[in-house]
Amino acid sequence: MDQGGGVAVWPRMEPFLLGALQVAPPTKLSLHYLRKMAAYVHSREGCFPMLGWLMWRHIACGKLQLPEDLAWLYFETFDLLAGHPAEERLEWAENLSQCSSPRELDRQRSKLCVDTLQFLLFLYIQQLNRVSLRTSLIGEEWPSPRSRSPSSDREAKTSSQNKNWDDQAHLSFLQTHLCELLELLVEPGQLSGSGQAVKDSQVSLEALQGLSLLLEGSVSRGRTVHPIHKLLSRAPLQAQAGYSKLSRSFSLHPLLAWLRQALVPNPFGMSTCLRSGKKLAWAQQVEGAMKRAKIARNTHTAPPGSKMVLMSQVFRQTLAKDSDKLAGANVKIHRCSDAFIYLLSPLRSVSLDKCRNSTVVLGPIETSIHIQSCENVKVVCVAGRLAIGSSSYCTIHALTPTRPLLLPGNTALTLGPFHTHYPSLEDHMASVGLAVVPNAWDQPLLVGVEGTIPDPGSYRLLPPAEFCPLVVPFRMEGDTCEVPGGLPSLYQKAHEEREKSVQDWQKMVKDAHLNKEQRRQFQALVEQKFHEWLLESGHRQELDSLIPPCIASQDPLDSDSLEARTNDTRQEGTSIREVGHTLLPC
Repeated sequence: MDQGGGVAVWPRMEPFLLGALQVAPPTKLSLHYLRKMAAYVHSREGCFPMLGWLMWRHIACGKLQLPEDLAWLYFETFDLLAGHPAEERLEWAENLSQCSSPRELDRQRSKLCVDTLQFLLFLYIQQLNRVSLRTSLIGEEWPSPRSRSPSSDREAKTSSQNKNWDDQAHLSFLQTHLCELLELLVEPGQLSGSGQAVKDSQVSLEALQGLSLLLEGSVSRGRTVHPIHKLLSRAPLQAQAGYSKLSRSFSLHPLLAWLRQALVPNPFGMSTCLRSGKKLAWAQQVEGAMKRAKIARNTHTAPPGSKMVLMSQVFRQTLAKDSDKLAGANVKIHRCSDAFIYLLSPLRSVSLDKCRNSTVVLGPIETSIHIQSCENVKVVCVAGRLAIGSSSYCTIHALTPTRPLLLPGNTALTLGPFHTHYPSLEDHMASVGLAVVPNAWDQPLLVGVEGTIPDPGSYRLLPPAEFCPLVVPFRMEGDTCEVPGGLPSLYQKAHEEREKSVQDWQKMVKDAHLNKEQRRQFQALVEQKFHEWLLESGHRQELDSLIPPCIASQDPLDSDSLEARTNDTRQEGTSIREVGHTLLPC
């Protein structure tokens, strides 16, 4: 974790995990243009040390020639990382929901400001997902600034090759680009005409706070984690890093050398979690194909912002969790198939990667959910942001205050309104600052690779005739008894018509005045057809997996698992028969 009992500095996970969009950035966000932007914000009033939306829009649209939607996307994404209290987020959502015109919306957005230097660094790390020709041909950066150990190769196979989650990629990025990142923090007057640092360039204490967006660390094997500017407030470390009390600043080149020497992999990153995190099992894992499933977490040791739960290869099982150990965690669900996963706790972020033929129902997600390389997956969520890339035949039922991002490579996506609830849902939403309005689930933003036009036919909005609410089949404590905010009017009407058709069916059967034998035969026919439908649709597996196992799991995370509901439609051992009976009148 440190270097010989000294200091260790590592990349913060969240800026790369949640801040770097998983699409190649525009060329106008290259270092050349960001240097020009850095000079501009220092010279214009109202741009430094805080940058407002109106000035960023002026720079992005007028100087960098970015579309306004993309300019707002970067600004809003950075603000998602800012860690505003839940009360502030709820107040912001309420104010946005009251905007009835574009002018009012712009006036509200103009109240939003971000740290100028941190925003510059945030824009620069969008280069994380820039794909080079060499990389695309041989699958590795060249020249490679890192070498993988055999253990890290095994970890790479377990996880997806996703740079946003890859702490080795974060370290490599900072090792390669640290000088350029520091140059963005230097006042323009200390740079050469080409924007590069000169020999006596200085980084002020205030500017160093910007670097705390990307770096944190600890000293002397300490468990306490400090942002980099707090770490360098210690006199012994200041001397090593080239600090001058006279100028109250660091000499850039000694600071750069010190940081490079102190940089280590994130001790709370995915690699460490896979290697030495708490491995978790759950009921029925030992049966058949479940032997390959894995869950690991670091939530018992990691500081806020670095807590993670990794779930891989859950296959043909229903997995349900409602646990404090999930609260505030970044969750990765990887290579799961034919599974039904319910994580009903307030979460920090969620990534679904290379999953197939599964249903995932999630508690409120404070920042973002990213769905990548998935096929035939249904996701139900309340989230600060939704992003989908390279996925096909997926259905997403979302409640989100921001426009869903449809990244390149999607095929046949379906977007629908959020359509479920569980008893503690509204309490969980309030705890992460998510409200029922505004809700932009049906206003996706298509983001293409620069120079290409996204395919507007890659998605559709769910037709109301296909709409059917989802029931969370577990018993919990709480007061939420309906979908928060209700259903959109067209979908509410479709739901009522579906309910009426069931009532009409029951009335028709009742009015037929069947005798006892006819009723028995009819009941047998209904159950037979219902069984056939369950098998054809795959719902038989879902219902059967809700039956609790005979032996309780000893898994510490599973100890807080939800209890399967035992109501009229889900009786233990007789669930299928009872569902069939609901088709007939009493």
